[in-house]
Order: sequence, then structure tokens, then C-alpha cells
Amino acid sequence: MKIIQAYKKKNENWQYLTNKEKLKNPLVLVFANRMQLELPEVIDAIRNEFPYEHLVFGSTAGEILDANVFDDSIVVSAIEFEKSTFAIKTDNIFNHNKDANALGESLYQQIPKENLKHLFVLSEGSFVNGSSLIEGLENGIQNKVPISGGMCGDDAKFEKTLASYKENPKEGEVVLIGFYGETLEISFSSFGGWSSFGPERIITRSEANVLYEIDGQPALDLYKKYLGDKANELPQASLLYPLNVTPEGKSQAVVRTILNINNEDQSMILAGEVPENAKVQLMMASVDAIAEGASQAAMLAMQNRINHPQLALLVSCVGRKLVMNQRVEEEIEQVQEIIGNEVAITGFYSYGEMAPFSENTFCELHNQTMTLTLISE
Repeated sequence: MKIIQAYKKKNENWQYLTNKEKLKNPLVLVFANRMQLELPEVIDAIRNEFPYEHLVFGSTAGEILDANVFDDSIVVSAIEFEKSTFAIKTDNIFNHNKDANALGESLYQQIPKENLKHLFVLSEGSFVNGSSLIEGLENGIQNKVPISGGMCGDDAKFEKTLASYKENPKEGEVVLIGFYGETLEISFSSFGGWSSFGPERIITRSEANVLYEIDGQPALDLYKKYLGDKANELPQASLLYPLNVTPEGKSQAVVRTILNINNEDQSMILAGEVPENAKVQLMMASVDAIAEGASQAAMLAMQNRINHPQLALLVSCVGRKLVMNQRVEEEIEQVQEIIGNEVAITGFYSYGEMAPFSENTFCELHNQTMTLTLISE
């Protein structure tokens, strides 16, 4: 595997982490600020610098390259596989009346199945229901192929996100990358570091990813009481106080970020599904706890590997970035410490992370986690 990595800050020249060289048919991952991806001259600059066929674009809430976290930049990783292959399919949520489950099913039907080893998802992040998308993908997989990936970001603006394959980045797009090869080894993990506080309550009314009532009370009203003065800073403040949700009949909880609020009906729109009768609790975190969570995620991803990874795809949550603020690179450094300096690292800050819990291959949508996908040939 050959990997060429470069980044470009606004109005600056390209900077390479490795020697620039011509690659043969690489997978090119372009993670960039949404405002940058909307400029035709920026897209032209990327295509001129990386004149390859398989360009995948995704907007971010922060760009990760090596142990660095950038804002308002473009980071590019061009990956030439020696023994393995990949296939890429895309579809748009607008083609399916905003039905993410149908979109997931459609994408999985398109991807070649023979020798499929792993699926990596790069999804629109502002209105695609990530839980439903995963469910649609897994309808056909039946636990045979693991999925990891993330939802695109837009800093803390939450206006719109962009993604694409080959085409110029656009709204509503979901990109599915399939990896194939006998010698390919892919491991993954997801870990948070947030802690619950306050009483455990029950979700009494919800619909998909919209939460209406907790313990029979309007959800937003109850949430605001917990936030106190910080309620005036909603919806941004909600990134610092996500919900810990344990669905009925399940032992493992998932964290759910609140993406938006509706003062009229006192509801909250979350990044993934919040089923009725699930237990729910407020969460908070410290900088040290988040950095330690990233370290835990890296250890879990390395746990049963046979070969050392060559590439690490990191998807971390925008909420973690906001809590860590100036110290945000510490969580990337914690990961690098575990996986090794020689591993090429790229990724982005997201509106939702996708990975199975460590002991199975059924994927879950997570929020507020550090999610790793480690690849070697």
C-alpha cells in the first residue's frame, strides 16, 4: 500500500507529508471545510493536484491529518492498494423521498458482493437519519460484512453538508466504499469517554429521531431545566450535553447528539433514532476523559490485529472538538501513541460516527465517540 498525503490551508499552497509521486488508480479521500468545497476554483485545484478517477469528497467539522486537526482546510489522502481492490457506489437521499432506509438498501444492492470484506460509509450529515441508513444497508448484509464510517459535518453551523464521488460535492449524497481482498485486514472500534449524570428516565413519546416526551413531560422543557442558564445557548449547547440512550431489551447504550430543537412542540431532533421505552440520561465530559476515550478506542481497534495497520481512518464527533477546544489534537495524539507514528492517519470531525460495538459486526450509529477504521494489506 502506497499513501500520499497533503493538505491545503485557505489561500496557501499544497503541503505534502510524504514525497509527491504518481500513483496507480488510487482511492483519493478528500475531507474539507464545506465552504471550501462550494468554491469551483477549490475543486479545480484539488482535481489539478490529484488528477485521478476515484475522488471521494466529504465536508467536515474539522479535518484530521497525521496528528493535526485543521479548520477551513482541505486534507487529501491518495491510497494505492497493492493486492486489494475497492468499489464505490453513491446515491442521493432526494432520490428516495428522504427515506434513509430505502437509500441504504439501494446502495447495498449496487455494491459488488463477491469477496466483500468491509464497507465504509460517508454520508450526508444534516438530515439523513443515520440509524435508518445503517438499517437499510444491513437488511441485505445479515451481519456478514462490517460497516464503519461517519456523517459529514459543517463545523458547528449545522446549515448543510456535502459529499460526492467523482462529481462536485453536493447535498443529500451518500458514498459507499467497498473493500475487497484476501490479504486485507480491517479492524474498527468506537469509544466515547463521556459520563452520565442525573436520574435515568424513560422515553415516552418519540418518532424515529425526533424526541417528544420523557417521563410524560415535554422533552425540550425537561432538557432546558437541566441546562439552566445554558438553555439560552441552544441548540449549540446541546453538543456539550448529549443523551445516553439504552433501547428497550438492549444492554448497551448509544450516545445521541441533539442536532436541533423545536420550541413550538417542545421536541428535539437527534442525530439517530431514539425509540420509545428506551432509558435516557444526560451526559457530560471533561477534556481528559475525552482524550482517554480516544486512547481506549485505539486500544480496542488494535486488540486482535494480526498485522500492523498502514492506514487509520478517524471519525470523531464535533461535540468532542467543542469540549476540547484548543486541546483537540490531544485525542489524535492519544490514538497515534497506540497505533504507531508510522501509520498514515486521516479523517474528519463529524455529525455522527458509524461502527459496530467491539464484540459483534452489527453496525450502530454513535455520537460523541472517536471511531477508528484501521486498514492493512
